[in-house]
Amino acid sequence: MLGLYFHIPFCASKCSYCDFYSFPGTDAQMDRYTAALCQSIKTFPPEPADTVYFGGGTPSLLGGARLTAILNAAREHFQLTRDAEITVECNPDSMNAAFLSALRTAGVNRLSIGIQSAHADELRLLGRRHTFRQAQEAILLAKEYGFDNLAVDLMCGLPGQTTEKLMYSLEQVLALHPAHLSCYGLKLEEGTPLFRTQPDLPDDDTQAEAWEALCSRLASAGFLHYEISNFCKPGRRSRHNSKYWDLSEYLGLGAAAHSFYRGERFAFPRDAGAFIGGVQPIPEEAVSGFNAREEYLMLRLRTSEGISRADYERRFGDFYPIFQTLRALEPHGLTLCSASACRLSERGFLVSNAIIRLLLQTIHS
Repeated sequence: MLGLYFHIPFCASKCSYCDFYSFPGTDAQMDRYTAALCQSIKTFPPEPADTVYFGGGTPSLLGGARLTAILNAAREHFQLTRDAEITVECNPDSMNAAFLSALRTAGVNRLSIGIQSAHADELRLLGRRHTFRQAQEAILLAKEYGFDNLAVDLMCGLPGQTTEKLMYSLEQVLALHPAHLSCYGLKLEEGTPLFRTQPDLPDDDTQAEAWEALCSRLASAGFLHYEISNFCKPGRRSRHNSKYWDLSEYLGLGAAAHSFYRGERFAFPRDAGAFIGGVQPIPEEAVSGFNAREEYLMLRLRTSEGISRADYERRFGDFYPIFQTLRALEPHGLTLCSASACRLSERGFLVSNAIIRLLLQTIHS
Protein backbone atom coordinates (compact mmCIF):
# COMPACT_ATOMS: atom_id res chain seq x y z
CA MET A 1 0.00 0.00 0.00
CA LEU A 2 0.90 3.65 -0.33
CA GLY A 3 3.00 5.45 2.29
CA LEU A 4 2.37 9.15 2.96
CA TYR A 5 5.20 11.49 3.92
CA PHE A 6 4.73 15.11 5.06
CA HIS A 7 7.82 17.33 5.24
CA ILE A 8 7.60 19.93 8.01
CA PRO A 9 10.47 22.38 7.39
CA PHE A 10 10.29 24.40 10.62
CA CYS A 11 13.03 24.27 13.27
CA ALA A 12 13.64 26.46 16.32
CA SER A 13 17.31 26.53 15.29
CA LYS A 14 19.58 24.76 12.84
CA CYS A 15 21.80 21.93 14.09
CA SER A 16 25.44 22.26 13.13
CA TYR A 17 25.45 19.06 11.01
CA CYS A 18 22.06 19.38 9.31
CA ASP A 19 21.61 20.00 5.59
CA PHE A 20 17.91 19.12 5.44
CA TYR A 21 15.57 21.85 4.29
CA SER A 22 14.52 23.67 7.47
CA PHE A 23 14.26 27.18 8.91
CA PRO A 24 12.66 29.06 11.85
CA GLY A 25 9.00 29.77 11.13
CA THR A 26 6.40 32.17 12.48
CA ASP A 27 2.94 31.07 13.58
CA ALA A 28 1.49 32.69 10.47
CA GLN A 29 3.89 30.77 8.20
CA MET A 30 3.05 27.52 9.98
CA ASP A 31 -0.67 28.16 9.55
CA ARG A 32 -0.28 28.87 5.82
CA TYR A 33 1.96 25.83 5.36
CA THR A 34 -0.52 23.58 7.17
CA ALA A 35 -3.33 24.84 4.94
CA ALA A 36 -1.19 24.24 1.84
CA LEU A 37 -0.48 20.65 2.91
CA CYS A 38 -4.19 20.00 3.48
CA GLN A 39 -4.97 21.44 0.05
CA SER A 40 -2.15 19.49 -1.65
CA ILE A 41 -3.58 16.22 -0.33
CA LYS A 42 -6.70 16.77 -2.41
CA THR A 43 -4.75 17.03 -5.68
CA PHE A 44 -3.92 13.31 -5.69
CA PRO A 45 -6.37 10.45 -6.26
CA PRO A 46 -7.62 8.76 -3.08
CA GLU A 47 -6.23 5.28 -2.56
CA PRO A 48 -5.36 3.00 0.36
CA ALA A 49 -2.39 3.98 2.54
CA ASP A 50 -1.00 2.13 5.55
CA THR A 51 1.77 4.45 6.78
CA VAL A 52 1.98 8.18 7.50
CA TYR A 53 5.25 9.87 8.44
CA PHE A 54 5.80 13.47 9.54
CA GLY A 55 9.49 14.34 9.04
CA GLY A 56 11.49 17.52 8.98
CA GLY A 57 12.70 19.85 10.23
CA THR A 58 11.02 19.48 13.59
CA PRO A 59 7.42 18.32 13.11
CA SER A 60 6.74 18.57 16.85
CA LEU A 61 7.37 22.33 16.55
CA LEU A 62 4.24 22.57 14.40
CA GLY A 63 2.15 21.66 17.43
CA GLY A 64 -0.61 19.18 18.05
CA ALA A 65 -3.47 21.13 16.47
CA ARG A 66 -1.78 21.66 13.10
CA LEU A 67 -0.50 18.09 12.91
CA THR A 68 -4.01 16.86 13.74
CA ALA A 69 -5.48 19.00 10.94
CA ILE A 70 -3.06 17.50 8.40
CA LEU A 71 -3.65 13.96 9.61
CA ASN A 72 -7.42 14.42 9.55
CA ALA A 73 -7.23 15.73 5.98
CA ALA A 74 -5.14 12.69 4.98
CA ARG A 75 -7.54 10.32 6.74
CA GLU A 76 -10.54 11.94 5.06
CA HIS A 77 -9.05 11.84 1.55
CA PHE A 78 -6.93 8.68 1.56
CA GLN A 79 -8.17 5.33 2.74
CA LEU A 80 -5.94 4.93 5.81
CA THR A 81 -6.05 1.38 7.12
CA ARG A 82 -7.22 0.81 10.68
CA ASP A 83 -3.74 -0.37 11.68
CA ALA A 84 -1.85 2.38 9.82
CA GLU A 85 1.56 3.23 11.29
CA ILE A 86 1.51 6.98 11.98
CA THR A 87 4.88 8.47 12.98
CA VAL A 88 5.83 11.98 14.10
CA GLU A 89 9.47 13.05 14.47
CA CYS A 90 9.99 14.97 17.70
CA ASN A 91 12.69 16.91 19.47
CA PRO A 92 12.67 16.50 23.26
CA ASP A 93 12.42 20.25 23.92
CA SER A 94 9.16 20.56 21.95
CA MET A 95 7.31 17.67 23.61
CA ASN A 96 4.86 18.45 26.40
CA ALA A 97 1.67 17.02 27.87
CA ALA A 98 -0.72 19.02 25.66
CA PHE A 99 1.18 18.04 22.51
CA LEU A 100 1.30 14.34 23.36
CA SER A 101 -2.36 14.28 24.35
CA ALA A 102 -3.31 15.86 21.03
CA LEU A 103 -1.28 13.31 19.06
CA ARG A 104 -2.82 10.36 20.91
CA THR A 105 -6.30 11.71 20.25
CA ALA A 106 -5.45 12.18 16.57
CA GLY A 107 -4.34 8.53 16.26
CA VAL A 108 -0.55 8.94 16.13
CA ASN A 109 0.96 5.66 17.34
CA ARG A 110 4.71 6.05 16.83
CA LEU A 111 7.18 8.76 17.84
CA SER A 112 10.73 9.16 16.50
CA ILE A 113 12.77 11.16 19.00
CA GLY A 114 16.09 12.78 18.12
CA ILE A 115 18.29 12.25 21.19
CA GLN A 116 21.67 11.82 19.37
CA SER A 117 23.84 11.59 22.50
CA ALA A 118 23.80 11.34 26.30
CA HIS A 119 26.87 13.61 26.59
CA ALA A 120 26.45 17.36 27.09
CA ASP A 121 29.61 18.20 25.12
CA GLU A 122 28.46 16.17 22.10
CA LEU A 123 25.00 17.74 22.18
CA ARG A 124 26.58 21.21 22.22
CA LEU A 125 28.88 20.27 19.32
CA LEU A 126 25.87 19.11 17.30
CA GLY A 127 23.92 22.27 18.09
CA ARG A 128 21.11 20.36 19.79
CA ARG A 129 18.75 22.45 21.92
CA HIS A 130 17.95 19.79 24.52
CA THR A 131 19.83 18.16 27.36
CA PHE A 132 19.84 14.41 27.89
CA ARG A 133 17.77 14.97 31.02
CA GLN A 134 15.11 16.62 28.87
CA ALA A 135 15.23 13.63 26.53
CA GLN A 136 14.70 11.22 29.43
CA GLU A 137 11.76 13.26 30.71
CA ALA A 138 10.23 13.49 27.22
CA ILE A 139 10.32 9.71 26.75
CA LEU A 140 8.87 9.04 30.20
CA LEU A 141 6.10 11.56 29.49
CA ALA A 142 5.36 9.95 26.12
CA LYS A 143 4.95 6.60 27.85
CA GLU A 144 2.56 8.16 30.35
CA TYR A 145 0.38 9.17 27.40
CA GLY A 146 0.33 5.62 26.02
CA PHE A 147 3.09 5.74 23.42
CA ASP A 148 4.90 2.41 23.48
CA ASN A 149 6.30 2.39 19.94
CA LEU A 150 9.16 4.82 20.52
CA ALA A 151 12.10 5.19 18.15
CA VAL A 152 15.31 6.94 19.21
CA ASP A 153 18.15 8.41 17.12
CA LEU A 154 21.81 8.26 18.13
CA MET A 155 24.84 9.59 16.25
CA CYS A 156 28.24 7.92 16.04
CA GLY A 157 31.60 8.91 14.57
CA LEU A 158 31.50 12.28 16.34
CA PRO A 159 34.70 14.32 16.88
CA GLY A 160 36.45 12.97 19.96
CA GLN A 161 33.96 10.12 20.38
CA THR A 162 35.51 6.94 21.72
CA THR A 163 33.92 3.51 21.88
CA GLU A 164 33.39 4.09 25.60
CA LYS A 165 31.53 7.37 25.01
CA LEU A 166 29.27 5.85 22.37
CA MET A 167 28.50 2.83 24.54
CA TYR A 168 27.67 5.07 27.49
CA SER A 169 25.10 6.91 25.35
CA LEU A 170 23.74 3.58 24.15
CA GLU A 171 23.33 2.22 27.69
CA GLN A 172 21.56 5.39 28.77
CA VAL A 173 19.16 5.06 25.86
CA LEU A 174 18.56 1.34 26.43
CA ALA A 175 17.56 2.16 30.00
CA LEU A 176 14.61 4.06 28.51
CA HIS A 177 13.39 0.88 26.75
CA PRO A 178 12.85 2.14 23.19
CA ALA A 179 11.29 -0.17 20.60
CA HIS A 180 13.55 1.05 17.80
CA LEU A 181 16.96 2.65 17.50
CA SER A 182 18.59 4.38 14.53
CA CYS A 183 22.33 5.00 14.74
CA TYR A 184 23.76 7.23 12.02
CA GLY A 185 27.37 8.12 11.40
CA LEU A 186 28.15 11.83 11.25
CA LYS A 187 28.68 13.17 7.74
CA LEU A 188 30.20 16.57 7.20
CA GLU A 189 27.72 17.96 4.69
CA GLU A 190 28.88 20.88 2.58
CA GLY A 191 27.41 24.19 3.69
CA THR A 192 26.87 23.20 7.32
CA PRO A 193 28.73 24.83 10.25
CA LEU A 194 30.51 21.56 11.06
CA PHE A 195 31.70 21.25 7.48
CA ARG A 196 33.18 24.74 7.64
CA THR A 197 35.13 23.96 10.81
CA GLN A 198 36.31 20.55 9.51
CA PRO A 199 36.71 18.88 12.92
CA ASP A 200 38.83 15.75 13.23
CA LEU A 201 36.65 12.65 13.13
CA PRO A 202 37.62 9.28 14.63
CA ASP A 203 39.68 7.18 12.24
CA ASP A 204 38.17 4.21 10.41
CA ASP A 205 39.48 1.62 12.87
CA THR A 206 38.08 3.50 15.86
CA GLN A 207 34.71 3.90 14.18
CA ALA A 208 34.63 0.23 13.17
CA GLU A 209 35.44 -0.88 16.72
CA ALA A 210 32.69 1.34 18.15
CA TRP A 211 30.19 0.17 15.56
CA GLU A 212 30.86 -3.50 16.18
CA ALA A 213 30.52 -2.98 19.93
CA LEU A 214 27.21 -1.19 19.41
CA CYS A 215 25.85 -3.92 17.12
CA SER A 216 26.88 -6.64 19.57
CA ARG A 217 25.27 -4.88 22.54
CA LEU A 218 22.02 -4.28 20.69
CA ALA A 219 21.87 -7.92 19.62
CA SER A 220 22.30 -9.01 23.24
CA ALA A 221 19.47 -6.62 24.19
CA GLY A 222 17.12 -8.34 21.74
CA PHE A 223 17.27 -5.86 18.87
CA LEU A 224 17.19 -7.03 15.26
CA HIS A 225 19.65 -5.33 12.89
CA TYR A 226 17.27 -5.07 9.95
CA GLU A 227 18.90 -2.20 8.01
CA ILE A 228 22.41 -0.75 8.09
CA SER A 229 21.51 2.05 10.50
CA ASN A 230 18.36 0.63 12.07
CA PHE A 231 17.66 -1.80 14.90
CA CYS A 232 14.33 -2.83 16.38
CA LYS A 233 12.63 -5.11 18.84
CA PRO A 234 10.68 -7.92 17.11
CA GLY A 235 7.64 -6.55 15.29
CA ARG A 236 8.79 -2.92 15.58
CA ARG A 237 10.42 -2.25 12.22
CA SER A 238 9.63 1.12 10.72
CA ARG A 239 6.95 0.11 8.25
CA HIS A 240 7.14 3.49 6.53
CA ASN A 241 10.92 3.60 6.05
CA SER A 242 10.85 -0.01 4.86
CA LYS A 243 8.91 1.22 1.83
CA TYR A 244 11.97 3.19 0.74
CA TRP A 245 14.23 0.16 1.03
CA ASP A 246 12.02 -2.23 -0.96
CA LEU A 247 10.95 0.33 -3.62
CA SER A 248 7.30 0.42 -2.53
CA GLU A 249 5.36 3.53 -3.50
CA TYR A 250 5.18 6.60 -1.29
CA LEU A 251 3.76 10.08 -1.77
CA GLY A 252 5.73 12.98 -0.29
CA LEU A 253 4.03 16.33 0.23
CA GLY A 254 5.61 19.61 1.32
CA ALA A 255 8.67 21.65 0.40
CA ALA A 256 11.63 19.35 -0.45
CA ALA A 257 9.46 16.20 -0.19
CA HIS A 258 10.21 13.36 -2.62
CA SER A 259 7.83 10.74 -4.04
CA PHE A 260 7.85 7.44 -5.85
CA TYR A 261 4.24 7.29 -6.97
CA ARG A 262 2.54 5.30 -9.72
CA GLY A 263 5.92 4.39 -11.16
CA GLU A 264 7.17 7.98 -11.32
CA ARG A 265 9.61 9.94 -9.17
CA PHE A 266 9.14 13.61 -8.43
CA ALA A 267 10.04 16.17 -5.79
CA PHE A 268 8.76 19.53 -4.58
CA PRO A 269 11.29 22.41 -4.64
CA ARG A 270 13.12 23.33 -1.42
CA ASP A 271 10.98 26.44 -1.06
CA ALA A 272 8.18 26.65 1.51
CA GLY A 273 6.88 29.89 0.02
CA ALA A 274 6.58 28.28 -3.40
CA PHE A 275 4.79 25.28 -1.88
CA ILE A 276 2.34 27.55 -0.09
CA GLY A 277 1.79 29.28 -3.43
CA GLY A 278 0.80 26.00 -5.09
CA VAL A 279 3.99 25.08 -6.99
CA GLN A 280 3.87 21.71 -8.74
CA PRO A 281 6.47 18.98 -8.12
CA ILE A 282 9.37 18.46 -10.52
CA PRO A 283 10.09 15.07 -12.17
CA GLU A 284 13.02 13.62 -10.23
CA GLU A 285 14.89 12.54 -13.32
CA ALA A 286 15.43 16.24 -13.88
CA VAL A 287 16.65 16.57 -10.29
CA SER A 288 19.11 13.72 -9.85
CA GLY A 289 19.20 11.33 -12.79
CA PHE A 290 17.37 8.36 -11.28
CA ASN A 291 18.49 4.85 -12.28
CA ALA A 292 16.11 2.15 -11.04
CA ARG A 293 18.54 -0.77 -11.01
CA GLU A 294 21.31 1.17 -9.28
CA GLU A 295 18.91 2.41 -6.61
CA TYR A 296 17.47 -1.07 -6.10
CA LEU A 297 20.94 -2.54 -5.47
CA MET A 298 21.95 0.28 -3.12
CA LEU A 299 18.75 0.10 -1.09
CA ARG A 300 18.44 -3.69 -0.88
CA LEU A 301 22.05 -4.13 0.26
CA ARG A 302 21.26 -1.84 3.20
CA THR A 303 18.81 -4.43 4.54
CA SER A 304 19.31 -7.67 6.44
CA GLU A 305 17.41 -9.55 3.71
CA GLY A 306 19.66 -8.29 0.94
CA ILE A 307 18.95 -8.97 -2.73
CA SER A 308 16.47 -11.71 -3.64
CA ARG A 309 17.35 -13.56 -6.83
CA ALA A 310 13.68 -13.98 -7.80
CA ASP A 311 12.83 -10.32 -7.18
CA TYR A 312 15.92 -9.04 -9.00
CA GLU A 313 15.27 -11.24 -12.05
CA ARG A 314 11.61 -10.18 -12.13
CA ARG A 315 12.66 -6.53 -12.22
CA PHE A 316 15.95 -6.47 -14.14
CA GLY A 317 16.88 -9.85 -15.61
CA ASP A 318 19.95 -12.03 -15.11
CA PHE A 319 21.08 -12.21 -11.47
CA TYR A 320 24.24 -14.24 -12.10
CA PRO A 321 26.72 -11.32 -12.49
CA ILE A 322 25.47 -9.86 -9.20
CA PHE A 323 25.72 -13.26 -7.52
CA GLN A 324 29.26 -13.80 -8.82
CA THR A 325 30.47 -10.45 -7.53
CA LEU A 326 28.94 -10.84 -4.07
CA ARG A 327 29.86 -14.52 -3.74
CA ALA A 328 33.52 -13.64 -4.35
CA LEU A 329 33.44 -11.50 -1.18
CA GLU A 330 32.07 -14.31 1.00
CA PRO A 331 35.48 -15.82 1.92
CA HIS A 332 36.44 -12.39 3.31
CA GLY A 333 33.42 -12.42 5.65
CA LEU A 334 31.73 -9.52 3.85
CA THR A 335 28.71 -11.26 2.29
CA LEU A 336 26.40 -14.22 2.84
CA CYS A 337 25.05 -15.84 -0.32
CA SER A 338 22.63 -18.68 -1.02
CA ALA A 339 20.96 -19.92 -4.18
CA SER A 340 18.05 -17.55 -3.56
CA ALA A 341 19.63 -14.37 -2.15
CA CYS A 342 22.78 -12.44 -1.25
CA ARG A 343 23.21 -10.05 1.66
CA LEU A 344 25.94 -8.21 3.51
CA SER A 345 27.34 -9.47 6.80
CA GLU A 346 27.82 -7.19 9.82
CA ARG A 347 31.40 -6.70 8.63
CA GLY A 348 30.14 -6.05 5.11
CA PHE A 349 27.87 -3.28 6.38
CA LEU A 350 31.01 -1.43 7.50
CA VAL A 351 32.31 -1.25 3.92
CA SER A 352 28.95 -1.19 2.15
CA ASN A 353 29.81 1.85 0.03
CA ALA A 354 32.82 0.08 -1.48
CA ILE A 355 30.78 -3.07 -2.14
CA ILE A 356 28.01 -1.06 -3.80
CA ARG A 357 30.58 0.68 -6.04
CA LEU A 358 31.89 -2.74 -7.03
CA LEU A 359 28.37 -3.89 -7.92
CA LEU A 360 27.71 -0.78 -10.00
CA GLN A 361 30.90 -1.48 -11.93
CA THR A 362 29.62 -5.03 -12.50
CA ILE A 363 26.30 -3.96 -13.99
CA HIS A 364 27.94 -1.36 -16.23
CA SER A 365 30.81 -3.54 -17.48
